[in-house]
Amino acid sequence: MVRAVTSAAAADARPTEFRYWQQRDRPWARRLRAAGRAVLGFDPMPSDDVARAFAAMYYDADPLAEAFVDAVYLTRGMATGRAMLEQALAGGVESVPDAPPSLRALFADLDTDPPWIDRARIDHGARVFRRYGPAIFRFAGAITLAAYAESSVAKPLVLTGAYAGGNTRRRFLETVAFWIAVSEPGGLAPGAAGRASALRVRLMHVFVRRRLLAHPEWDLAAWGVPISQADAMLTLMGGSFVPGLAMRVLGYRPSRADIEAMMHFWRYVGHLMGVRPRWFPAGIREAWQLVFVTLVKGADRAGDDGRTLCRSYVEAFAPPAPPSPSRLERLRARWSDGMHRGFTRVFLPPWSYRANRLPPAGGWALVVVAGFPLVFGAETLRRAIPRLDGVADRVARRHRDRWFAWHMGGRAAEYKPVEHFTR
Repeated sequence: MVRAVTSAAAADARPTEFRYWQQRDRPWARRLRAAGRAVLGFDPMPSDDVARAFAAMYYDADPLAEAFVDAVYLTRGMATGRAMLEQALAGGVESVPDAPPSLRALFADLDTDPPWIDRARIDHGARVFRRYGPAIFRFAGAITLAAYAESSVAKPLVLTGAYAGGNTRRRFLETVAFWIAVSEPGGLAPGAAGRASALRVRLMHVFVRRRLLAHPEWDLAAWGVPISQADAMLTLMGGSFVPGLAMRVLGYRPSRADIEAMMHFWRYVGHLMGVRPRWFPAGIREAWQLVFVTLVKGADRAGDDGRTLCRSYVEAFAPPAPPSPSRLERLRARWSDGMHRGFTRVFLPPWSYRANRLPPAGGWALVVVAGFPLVFGAETLRRAIPRLDGVADRVARRHRDRWFAWHMGGRAAEYKPVEHFTR
């Protein structure tokens, strides 16, 4: 069995496609660093210790969840493993007859708060995330396309078919279901739906990782382990720090405290999912330094696989072919597709949009930003009158629930490991 590299021997490991040290002194990287200094007021280049820790994280996986999969799923069967997991989620690990040590260790870890946790900041961060309503779903989907240029991100999705072709819409909406569950009030408490979803996704990642490590196309030396701690941390930042800044284009007005609380919230979600990075940005300054390393280290070698994923995403919400249920539903589908494309055009960097040969979005990019005055005005009132914060939260939650229910068409989200590869 092929295993993830998680030992101390990997302390200085780095994938060959992590090209930070080869590229950081090139003219374009020097210009990027200088621009960062001018705009941010500090040097965006972190210490080499930080960069080395980030590089090594491409070889870090999830030993606790892997131990449970080995001890139960792969020896006693999938049905037994699922039954144990669901019983432990519903009634606690003590309710599982003859619970194996690996399951006890997994739940003991989940039930032990990390030393950095701040429950008030977690609740604050979840509320900030909810405030964006469904806009943050489209935003997060759009900015992920930039990461598809990297093989460590694109190859797992292409090989499993998870976000390619007709699967793209379904899997994206299942991800949205996860975002909603974890960010609901109390969603991460023991027994809550969000906490359960986080653990189900965590175990699904173990199966995907195992299968990909055994796949003949997986290049461990070039990409690290599939769904590594490094790529997982970037995903957490893509749901917190990045929208905290970028979605100001739409009129949102998060404070520095709001952004850092959202970073803390997603760090805890990641903790439940087994994301235990060697280094995590403590605040906005360090988050910018991570952005700098991420931009500079890229190899951009995913090629056609990355472009296929990007095109599949942009086309995922295309209106169904006629006949459709009603004229109103056809109009609603066209609006959804247009906004989906508009968000991609607004938030995906122009060079990435061109490199992936994505189709023009027409006037939809303008439609996306046209709501700026209304959003900015509502945000200004919310900041000026504290009691409106609760009103804004309830409105945003209703909005995203209706958005999700319509797109799912009554279907429930599922978190199942991939059974077959596309190649």
